[in-house]
Amino acid sequence: MSAPNRDLILKALERVIDPELKRPVTELDMVRDVEIDGGDVRVTIALTIAGCPLRDSFETQVADVLRDVPGVERVALGFDVMTAEERQALTTKLRGGLQERSKGISLDASTRVLAVCSGKGGVGKSTLTANLAVALAQSGKQVGVLDADVYGHSIPHVLGIHQKPVLVDKMIVPPVKHDLKLMSIGFFLDDNQPVMWRGPMLHRALEQFLTDVHWGQLDVLVVDMPPGTGDVAISLGQLLPRAETIVVTTPQPAAQEVASRAGVMAQKTGMRLVGVVENMTGDVFGTGGGDRLAAELGIPMLGRVSLDPLLRECGDAGEPLMAAAPESTSAQELRRIADKILSFDRGTIVKPLTLVSR
Repeated sequence: MSAPNRDLILKALERVIDPELKRPVTELDMVRDVEIDGGDVRVTIALTIAGCPLRDSFETQVADVLRDVPGVERVALGFDVMTAEERQALTTKLRGGLQERSKGISLDASTRVLAVCSGKGGVGKSTLTANLAVALAQSGKQVGVLDADVYGHSIPHVLGIHQKPVLVDKMIVPPVKHDLKLMSIGFFLDDNQPVMWRGPMLHRALEQFLTDVHWGQLDVLVVDMPPGTGDVAISLGQLLPRAETIVVTTPQPAAQEVASRAGVMAQKTGMRLVGVVENMTGDVFGTGGGDRLAAELGIPMLGRVSLDPLLRECGDAGEPLMAAAPESTSAQELRRIADKILSFDRGTIVKPLTLVSR
């Protein structure tokens, strides 16, 4: 049998996708070398950093794509590390791929931003955010998650993402799991340390997450907002003026009343209200709060998620319900909510601010 053709090997390597950057390694100039010795092929890939946690993914993909190339009998994969100049060139290539950008934000103008907010903590907002993001990804969308709940950052735990972001030149590459890109302030803290920063520091950190993180070509960025109407929530409203807001409440009147304040604040900072999700519906907290809140704000009721022990257990285990038990009743309701959100045209969900006569 003749030796493998180098061009066919390079063509096959176009199907090897960097798990975090979501682009072919050939396009990112990561293929450092291809050596052919009879039926033996050795490929060297240049990683952005030494000790990349996703090396196993490259090994599996390279073996898979070269398996059917004529003449290839054995495959070996080696790794090298990009030089500072190569990382800078990679950063330039990645940032140059975006179309029209929103002012000050490294998101494509076509990216839909969904801000999930609540009036108070303890209503399951972060768990719903994580599972809605997974549901959107399962529907075929490219999805990112920004854990902006800086004092209660729990999204990494719910999604089971423990690896740190990668710094390439001055660009932050977010970790990926469940086809989601995630950025959280929790990645930059040791163990379970509290965030003891004042407003200006938090504003700068959130601004950096939106400007220095390589989100890539996202269809949707889901933002887990901090509860309430404090300065962090106001900062995010200013940074995300075209965001669409989902308001989460539990059924009882006490939660509904404070959730209403969060919805009004979102409107006053320029965000657009999409609808209400009632969480923990059932005997313990009752029913009806979501409907009352939707009527008060004049927006649709998106759905009701029952008080489900499985939803809590999956989050505690670091495996979101949408991935661990996709056929469960709560998962089906979350999927319906995600589908309903996607069915809304961005131009039809804008709720105009009240006009005040002079």
